Amino acid sequence: MSIYEDTFFMIYCCVLAGVFGAVLGSFLNCAAWRIAHGESFVKGRSHCTSCGHVLGFLDLIPVFSWIFLGGKCRYCKTKISSRYMLTELFFALVSVLTLLRFDLSPEFVRNMVLACCLFCLSLVDLEIFEIPNGCVLIPVLAWFAAIPFVGMSGMDVLYHVLSGVGYGAVLLALVLLFDKILGKESMGGGDLKLFVVMGLYLGVAASLFALFFSCILGLITGLVQKRGKEGNGPQIPFGPAIALAFYAMLLYGDGLVNWYMGLL
Repeated sequence: MSIYEDTFFMIYCCVLAGVFGAVLGSFLNCAAWRIAHGESFVKGRSHCTSCGHVLGFLDLIPVFSWIFLGGKCRYCKTKISSRYMLTELFFALVSVLTLLRFDLSPEFVRNMVLACCLFCLSLVDLEIFEIPNGCVLIPVLAWFAAIPFVGMSGMDVLYHVLSGVGYGAVLLALVLLFDKILGKESMGGGDLKLFVVMGLYLGVAASLFALFFSCILGLITGLVQKRGKEGNGPQIPFGPAIALAFYAMLLYGDGLVNWYMGLL
């Protein structure tokens, strides 16, 4: 059944997707923090990062707990970053947009898995400048697992696999060249792996657009960094820019690519 068959059903599904997305955002935020700090995210109850007190149900309601508690821990009164509320809202929006784009379909499930991994790796990268291998591997496994359910032909599968491998190989060659010229690392290994996943999901043309947009976002974040005193603003990794451009092209890139190819 399509959500577009009935307006009420579409609104109902969007509300559910938003709530589910906020809950997922809360979990992914917690998982990212634990990964960044060397803790397991599959066991152990949520706790305050300042006082270590185990959090109860009323402390863990996405968005509302932060608002009602005034952005502070109920137990030690330490200020809680607004990052938690904002990321929950952001992922709620991502979930709704994904539903509206892919409807109730296997692609929706596959791409939500991808969105979760991109979101988690972005948060980890922002904190410790590393992209967890699991957040790159899981989307690849999800893509292959979804093949029987998304109506891809053998040629489609081959095209996307070659796009991912070829895209990664070309970028690796360019990175090694720039490393030699600059005498320092120009791109991390995690970023390269993420570009391979991008090629797998998007294909060649859309990946080129995503690469372009990620570079624009990277330049913008670089300018934000330089706004700090004497250029000592907060360091901002490239992973989140890649992830954002990647998913934006997954959602809305078809129209852009078709328009561009039409010009040719």
